[in-house]
Amino acid sequence: MGKLKNFLQRKDIELSWKRYLIDALGAMAQGLFCSLLIGTIIDTLGDLSGWEFLVKIGSYASAMSGPAMAIAIGYALKAPNLVLFSLAAVGSAANGLGGAGGPLAVLVIAIIAAECGKLVSKETKVDILVTPLVTIFIGVALSAGIAPWIGKAASAFGGLIMQATELQPFLMGILVSVLVGIALTLPISSAAICAALGLCGLAGGAAVAGCCAQMVGFAVMSFRENRWGGLISQGLGTSMLQMGNIVRNPRVWLPPIVASAITGPLATCLFKLEMNGPAVSSGMGTCGLVGQIGVYTGWVESGKEILAMDWIGLGLICFILPAILCWLGGMLLRRIGWIKEGDLKL
Repeated sequence: MGKLKNFLQRKDIELSWKRYLIDALGAMAQGLFCSLLIGTIIDTLGDLSGWEFLVKIGSYASAMSGPAMAIAIGYALKAPNLVLFSLAAVGSAANGLGGAGGPLAVLVIAIIAAECGKLVSKETKVDILVTPLVTIFIGVALSAGIAPWIGKAASAFGGLIMQATELQPFLMGILVSVLVGIALTLPISSAAICAALGLCGLAGGAAVAGCCAQMVGFAVMSFRENRWGGLISQGLGTSMLQMGNIVRNPRVWLPPIVASAITGPLATCLFKLEMNGPAVSSGMGTCGLVGQIGVYTGWVESGKEILAMDWIGLGLICFILPAILCWLGGMLLRRIGWIKEGDLKL
């Protein structure tokens, strides 16, 4: 047992939830951003401007989402170079065969293939042949065997959430908004979760609302401590920066959570806010305005007639209401002593 433990330690294989569900999932979201998301943004700019070369660039970037996710996962797992580069083929196979649930298939299969590749890396004199062969063979074989099933399961679960949101927009609006918003602030990836489940439609709109409530909420609520730098880094970056302060004083999390519970059902019931762009955008909130660009992309691609009410709803749900609700909530908690000066300092 001791020898196995020493071997795994030497290979930097750590069987932990943190390594696989925080590090790998977070890296997968970055891979998605650098391929599918940025490609969608460029493609949208091309459609709006009529510049065909932007559409082409966007399509090339989007097509690389599978390899980009797998390589990002391998990087998070500290895979050696030969394993890392071999994961491009694994990601392409898993994402392609996983269908709508491709991102989840990539996450599971890339982790297994990367760890298997690490096991044999530099163990033979023909490492340049053995390591890529093991990584690619295991990854592609698993893709052929289980990726379609993983994809179907993820797609079915995501579809169940979306169908439930259509049937019960008020209750599911609260549930989806609060849970996805919390996931965004926790050191896991809400974007990767939304992508893996293919969360779109009204449920995607609720997810956007929850993420915006956390990001804009914390940015405005902590303006006293962090000023303009904090406003930008949290409002356009991530509310995850507040995680250390939440651990020290969990009550600072109450205003953004309450705000998400209010804006979620408003998004689903009143404004009918839908995310029909890339599902990964549902979990991005105001990060680089990706959530808002995703909503707009869905409007354009569906041929929807964009009304003034749509813009008003988008602005209220994503920016105005989270700012007002969290500012008021923060003031109340400061007054009763639940939040003290410096509790939100980054």
